[in-house]
Amino acid sequence: MTTTIPKVRKSAPKSDTPSRVRRGGGVMSSTGLYVATGVAALLFLIPFYILVRNALSTDAEITGETWKFFPTDIQWGNIGELFGDETVPFAQTLWNSAVVATLHTVGVLLVCSLAGYGLARIPYKHANKVFYAVLGTLMVPTAVTFVPSFVLVSSLGWVDTYRGLIIPGLFSGFTCFLFRQYFLGFPKELEEAARMDGLGYWGAYWRVVVPNSLNFFAAMATITFIAGWNAFLWPLVIGQDPSSWTVQVALSSYMTNQTVVFHMIFMATAISILPLVFVFLFLQRWLVQGIAQTGIKG
Repeated sequence: MTTTIPKVRKSAPKSDTPSRVRRGGGVMSSTGLYVATGVAALLFLIPFYILVRNALSTDAEITGETWKFFPTDIQWGNIGELFGDETVPFAQTLWNSAVVATLHTVGVLLVCSLAGYGLARIPYKHANKVFYAVLGTLMVPTAVTFVPSFVLVSSLGWVDTYRGLIIPGLFSGFTCFLFRQYFLGFPKELEEAARMDGLGYWGAYWRVVVPNSLNFFAAMATITFIAGWNAFLWPLVIGQDPSSWTVQVALSSYMTNQTVVFHMIFMATAISILPLVFVFLFLQRWLVQGIAQTGIKG
């Protein structure tokens, strides 16, 4: 009896064309991504280029019919003119904005984080009602509370003072809401371990929750500081004396119904955004470190 051995067919070698196509597609995709990112970065930097260019130009070059990529004669003297203007104490306004924005940020983070932590963790039968009341403040237009707030601050004698610029804005319903939502997702196991060690709510908040939430605090600090630095209407009303002006009020003084000093506006704007850039870079690094050091994943 003859046994027939079946023949094994050798499969043809797989072509590497698909992998090459995939690799080629990946390269094309990466190239397109880099090009799109470069174009977006260029468009983002154009306003900063215009800002620096006009800050170092004369009013005639800024408003001239012909556009030059950069001024022929760079006007470094605009910086001295800005800080030497006796009618607008620009250096003092920068200091006022730094003090107001810093204290405002610290106060908002402290008040709103404590309020959010209490609403999220401390058992209280009226906690939901208090939370809904906080949300209700978000529905009240700022114009409604502006005049009563000014009357209260004026009656306390806080006009032209740091207290009048800072204290009325220490509570933010939106920031309190964000902190509450964040603390609701915070692992309870860490707090329970802290209570087993004898810590109360304050101890658990300060020693456990805050060190493990630096990333979120950094994000809130960035938003709050920028908002405090860019505030205009309230500092305009409270800071009636030039010595208590903030930088945004100082910027508005260069543009009146009669005259517009273009080179001063652009120079003051260019200098006023530098602290925001430095603060953002610092808090961004702190944000990354907070994420790396935290024990929370996800």
